[in-house]
Amino acid sequence: MARRLRPVDLDFVRTAPVRLVFRTGTAAPPEAVHRALAEDVTGWPRWFRAVAEARPTDGGRGREVRLRGGVRFAETIMAAQAPDRYAYRVDATNAPALGALLEEWRLTADGAGTEVQWTFAADGPAPLRFALRLLRPGLAHAFRTAVRTLDRRLMASGAP
Repeated sequence: MARRLRPVDLDFVRTAPVRLVFRTGTAAPPEAVHRALAEDVTGWPRWFRAVAEARPTDGGRGREVRLRGGVRFAETIMAAQAPDRYAYRVDATNAPALGALLEEWRLTADGAGTEVQWTFAADGPAPLRFALRLLRPGLAHAFRTAVRTLDRRLMASGAP
C-alpha cells in the first residue's frame, strides 16, 4: 500500500464531507446478510463484482481488499454487530487523493427480508470530493447489483 489515510472513528459516517447513502431490499433475513458481509469475507468477489479479492487479516479484525482495476485497501473492522451493523475504515490504499474513508452497512428487518443501507463516507481534497459525488450513480448501480446478487445466492443456499 502506498498511502496511509487519516484514521477516523464510527462518527465519521455522520460527519464526513462526502456521505453517499444507498438503500435496497433483500428477501434474505438480516442474519444471513450479516454473515455474508462480516464472516464470509473471502466470498465478497462472488457477489460484489467490483471486488476482485478480499481476505481477513489480523485475526479477523481487518481486511485486505483488491478491486478490479487494481485499487487496494487495508482496512480495520470498526463494527461487526450481528445482525444489524458492519463497518470498516480504510487505513491504507494505493488510490490517490483519498484522505479518509469509512463504509458502513446497516441491516434492518423488513417484513420477511432486510433493508440494506450502505454509507460511503469519505474525505479528501475538493476535486476528489467533487469526483465522488459525480460517481454516485455508478456506486448506486454497483451497490444495487451486488445486493441483488447476494440475495439470489443466499436464497438459493436456503439461508435462514
